[in-house]
Amino acid sequence: MTGKRIQRRRLLQGLGVAAMGFPAIVPSTVFGQNAPSNRINVGVIGAGRIARVHDMPETWKYDHAQILAVCDVDSKRVEAGKALINETYSKKLGRPWDGAVGYGDYRELLASKDIDAVIIATPDHQHAIPAVHAVRAGKDVYLQKPAALTIAEGRFMADAVKASGRILQIGSQQRSLNPWPQFHRACELVRNGRIGELKHVEIGLPGDPAGPEAPPMPVPPNLDYDAWLGSTPEAYYTEMRVHPQASFDRPGWLRCEQFGAGMITGWGAHHVDTAHWGMDMEHSGPVEIWGSAEFPTSGLWNVHGKFLTHARYANGVTMDISGDFPNGVKFIGTKGWIFVTRDGGVTASDPAAGAVKGLTASDPKILTSVIGPGEVRLYRSEEQHGNWLDSIRTRKAPVAPAETGHRACSTCLLHHAAMKTGRRLKWDPVAERFIGDDEANALLSRPQRKGHSFSEAA
Repeated sequence: MTGKRIQRRRLLQGLGVAAMGFPAIVPSTVFGQNAPSNRINVGVIGAGRIARVHDMPETWKYDHAQILAVCDVDSKRVEAGKALINETYSKKLGRPWDGAVGYGDYRELLASKDIDAVIIATPDHQHAIPAVHAVRAGKDVYLQKPAALTIAEGRFMADAVKASGRILQIGSQQRSLNPWPQFHRACELVRNGRIGELKHVEIGLPGDPAGPEAPPMPVPPNLDYDAWLGSTPEAYYTEMRVHPQASFDRPGWLRCEQFGAGMITGWGAHHVDTAHWGMDMEHSGPVEIWGSAEFPTSGLWNVHGKFLTHARYANGVTMDISGDFPNGVKFIGTKGWIFVTRDGGVTASDPAAGAVKGLTASDPKILTSVIGPGEVRLYRSEEQHGNWLDSIRTRKAPVAPAETGHRACSTCLLHHAAMKTGRRLKWDPVAERFIGDDEANALLSRPQRKGHSFSEAA
């Protein structure tokens, strides 16, 4: 037996899930008047910070959905997730309930016939592959942004979702009216020419600090570290590289390039998606990208620091992204400008946008303009998770489908490629290849470690 199998068996035994099984049926009296057959049974893959404070609360508030399973490669987080689910439904029911089921391997959760849909709230390097496995298993998916670790993974994921016919919603909640209706409003105003012809977009992002050196540490017995690394290369364990063992605070992996690209995708996936929505570029991308960035020269955390990148689209519109701009998206046209940002965070540990108004313009009259008959009206979604659940029931496309999320993420990764190469890059948004640049094209994908690829164990 391999060390990996021994570790996984120990993990599962610790969870008490060696003979894993899901409750065959939940009586209608348990969850209220909605018949079980009418409810959507949801499993959560990844039981960390975002799942606990955002994805699960935004899902279980809908009575036509019920979260019944949770999965994580850290058994402590599985137990904490189960406790949170049981506590929540006990409060909703007014009596004790302990039906939540825990998993250490998401593929076992996906094999359950009782689960209709899954929320994937894992680290960035564990987004695209579990999503592909999920849709191939017949599950509908809510996938946290960014869509993928690489452009090649994102393309593969979007194609797999399309081929499967399953619903996949990207966690681009700036598209929904709750809690930030200003993003939808800003994009509709821009699309209807209220600032004249769009010429330029500025995107401001928060930053990440560099980190100290972090020596190797013993792998905690509750963590399947090999599974946590997933498709990425082997690297010694240290807590700052993974997630806190004693809390659900902001994890260190967010600041390691092995698992993501830093804020350019972390928040860039939100703001570039908003920009593309206003630009009507949701299914395309820039044709030229260039810029520069500073990267740490020592320490464990190695994502980009200070940066300024530029892009040009085929219609001549340009885009600048930097940590020096105010956090948000500024659309600049021939007759004025609109700036849109958040006026509150999703989680308590998110970087604050600052004391700014959510929506401002060069002329206040722009903001009170009425969208008339025959003008462009964008998809209206009241709330991102509710829209996902509605799409599961109606089989209509959600507000942030896989292709849209892939295009926003891929544009972020193009800006990251410009940071890494430090030169002007030509991009073909149809073929999704750099033009005449083998070095840049080498950045489109990363080797996937054996046992952790799209094609294995699905």
